[in-house]
Amino acid sequence: MNEAPAVSVIIPAYNTAPYIGEALESVFAQSFTDYETIIINDGSPDTLELEQALEPYIERVVYLKQENSGPGGARNTGISKARGEYVAFLDGDDVWLPDYLSQQMQALSKNPSLDLIYADALLVGDSPLSGRTFMDICPSRGATTFESLLSWDCTIITSCTVARRQSLIDAGLFDASFYYCEDFDLWLRLAHKGGQLDYQQQVLARHRLHGASLCADEARQLEGEIGVYEKWLRESSLSTEMKQLTRAQMQHRRAELDLAHGKQKLLDGQYANAREAFARANAFFHKPKLSITVVGLRLAPQLFRRLYDLRQQNLARKAKVKNTA
Repeated sequence: MNEAPAVSVIIPAYNTAPYIGEALESVFAQSFTDYETIIINDGSPDTLELEQALEPYIERVVYLKQENSGPGGARNTGISKARGEYVAFLDGDDVWLPDYLSQQMQALSKNPSLDLIYADALLVGDSPLSGRTFMDICPSRGATTFESLLSWDCTIITSCTVARRQSLIDAGLFDASFYYCEDFDLWLRLAHKGGQLDYQQQVLARHRLHGASLCADEARQLEGEIGVYEKWLRESSLSTEMKQLTRAQMQHRRAELDLAHGKQKLLDGQYANAREAFARANAFFHKPKLSITVVGLRLAPQLFRRLYDLRQQNLARKAKVKNTA
C-alpha cells in the first residue's frame, strides 16, 4: 500500500448490489495488474445487500461510505482518495473484458500527451439495443474535441474511460449539481481547457441497460443535457461560433424532450397534453410520422393509444426473443 499504483479504479455504488460482484470479478481478472480499486457507497438504499455482496472482496478494495451526492459526487470522492496517476471509471453494473486496462494503458503509453482515452462497449440487458455496441448507437467520428463533443460526433461512455487524475482535477472535477450528464459536462470542460482526448473502437467492456440504470430515464437524461448546454451558454470564454452551436444542440435536445414527454403523456392517457408535446416536437423535426401522430391524437386518441400499445408490445416481444436467442 506504500507504493502508488499506476491506475485507481473508481466504482460508485448505488442500488448495484446484484451486479457489483460481477463488476469486481471483471476488475480482478484484468491482465494489467498495477491498480487499486475504490468503491464509493453513495448513500445507497441497498447498503446491507451491497456490503454482503462486497464481503468476499473487502480485503482487496478501498471501501468508502458517504451521504448520497449523485454519481459525480461519488466519483469526485474516489478521485480525492485515488493514489494512481490515472483513474479508470467503472459503473457498478458494468463489466470490463480482461484486456481492458492493458489496452487502455497501452494506448496512453503510445501517446503520453493524452489526458483521456475511451473505448467501445457491448450493450447487454433488457433492451431492444442489446447486442449492439455503444459506438453503433453513438459513433465517434474524427478527433475528440470540444466541438465534436458538443455536436455529438464523439460520445464518451464513462465506464470505458481512463483519464489522467490531475487533468480531471485541473478541469474542475465532476459538477455534483448534475445528477444526469455530469460526465458530459466534465469532458466538455476537459476539452475546452486544451485537454487531449482520444478513443479506440475496440469493444473492451459490457454496458448493462436495465430499468434501474440512469440512462433508462430518457426525459431526465435530456433535461440533464439541456442543463449542461445552459451552463455553457453562461460561459464567457465560449466563442460566438461555439455558442451558436450550443444553442442549436440545445434546441434539438428540447425537441427530443418534447417527444419523450409526448410518449409519457400518451401512456398516462393525457391525450391533449400528448398532442401538444408531439406538435412542439414536430415544429422542429417536421416528420410525417409525427404529423400523423398529432392528427391521430386529435381525431381518435383512444384508438391511437391502443395502436401505440400494440406496437410497443410487439417491440418488447422482439427484444425478449433477441435477448434469449
